[in-house]
Amino acid sequence: MAEHLGLRELFDEYVQLGAGPGHANVGLKAMTLIYSALAGGDCIEDADRMRVAATTEVLGHGVRAPSTLGTFLRSFTWGHVAQLDRVFDESIRRSWQAGAGPGVGPVTLDVDSTICETYGLKKQGARFGYTNVRGYHPLLATVAGTEEVVGVRLRGGNAHTGRGVAGFLTQVFNRVRRAGQPGRWC
Repeated sequence: MAEHLGLRELFDEYVQLGAGPGHANVGLKAMTLIYSALAGGDCIEDADRMRVAATTEVLGHGVRAPSTLGTFLRSFTWGHVAQLDRVFDESIRRSWQAGAGPGVGPVTLDVDSTICETYGLKKQGARFGYTNVRGYHPLLATVAGTEEVVGVRLRGGNAHTGRGVAGFLTQVFNRVRRAGQPGRWC
């Protein structure tokens, strides 16, 4: 499916990391991380498990080493969020155009904040919230019934549930419209 949607090419087209370490082969590195996560990996070292046998033939590209992936991930700054969001936006549009969308009826979007627990004291932006859990406090938007994620926004610090929701909703509504869902939302 990723090949059909041109996901690797989207990363190569929209994500520009400059000339620093980790800037080359953005699409290959991003796809390695995605495939590792889909296979159950939860850290970059888990991608190394895919560097066996015929994985290259199955995935259509070589799997990058964890050290390479670490350098790649450290190349990102807050300024790259818009580039990654463009990849997300276009991948949803392409998948919905291919028939994976919610159809022609009204779409109900579920919007909520959550807490993603972090481990370690040096995670930039992680804070304790009202639950006394150290973590990030992002906003999420999903299509009701399918739980397809159509929006994610990381907010700094221990953000209140409503902080940034107006701009986030505007972004999600526009994304859903561009994906081909001009109808009503609930």
